[in-house]
Amino acid sequence: MTADAGGLTEAAPPSTTEVKAKQSVGSRLAEAVSGGAVRVFLIVVGLFWLVPTIGLLISSLRPPQEMTASGWWEVFSKPSQLTLESYDKLLQNSDITNSLFNTVLITVPATVLVVVIGALAGYAFAWMEFPGRDWWFLGVVGLLVVPVQVALIPVAELFGKIGLFGSIMGVVLFHTGFGLPFAVFLLRNFFAEIPKELLEAARLDGAGELRLFARVVMPLGGPAIASLGIFQFLWVWNDMLIALVFSNADSQPVTVALQTQMRAFADNVDVLAPGAFISMVVPLAVFFAFQRQFVSGVMAGAVK
Repeated sequence: MTADAGGLTEAAPPSTTEVKAKQSVGSRLAEAVSGGAVRVFLIVVGLFWLVPTIGLLISSLRPPQEMTASGWWEVFSKPSQLTLESYDKLLQNSDITNSLFNTVLITVPATVLVVVIGALAGYAFAWMEFPGRDWWFLGVVGLLVVPVQVALIPVAELFGKIGLFGSIMGVVLFHTGFGLPFAVFLLRNFFAEIPKELLEAARLDGAGELRLFARVVMPLGGPAIASLGIFQFLWVWNDMLIALVFSNADSQPVTVALQTQMRAFADNVDVLAPGAFISMVVPLAVFFAFQRQFVSGVMAGAVK
């Protein structure tokens, strides 16, 4: 306590030790892990996580005989080993190049369809009134627990009867069907957090449901939609089980094509290494390109 000129007393400001003593355990832990040492540690962990990708890149730039004779780290002592010969052979391998094109034809439509249909359904479940809305949404949530393996044989028989088995369209439809429950669940919960007053104001200005969805809901839902798109893109691009079942030699994606190359040519590393690197680097590039939107979507709703 201190005294002023009028004889009144006022409390002295608390010391740093007293402030820290009043902090919760969580606050003190958060303050401890926000130091520079922790950041350095996280950077080291991130670089360590990228080691397999770097090793695969270097291996794809080495001659086949060097790949089989020594590890990829030997290039640091012999940089003259680096060559684009393997990528030249890859471009001459029609199975791999066609499979890369098929992967794009599968991944892009499967991602776009899930995002568009999921956004429309999420908006309907969040802000439109129709009979049995809550029960329908519970049914969608229930589909999240259905494993993909359960539907492989029934859907394969169905696609065989309607002529979609072995086609790119069949793979796209399967990925779309199993991606929609999560998309609807995610976007419905995000759209439900939009202030009701904002939507009512747009309706008073004469906006219909479609215009309201396109002009108000979609811009506000950008982070969640971007996160969903990244999730779906990575899942479809890296998938092999569904493509292995529903595709044939003409429609197989790169994951199946690389497995086929490994079976047919055990020592075909000059094609496998660059093909595997291209298959890996595309999802990494997509993630790093949209990482800011991904983090915004994941954190959406965490702060009021």
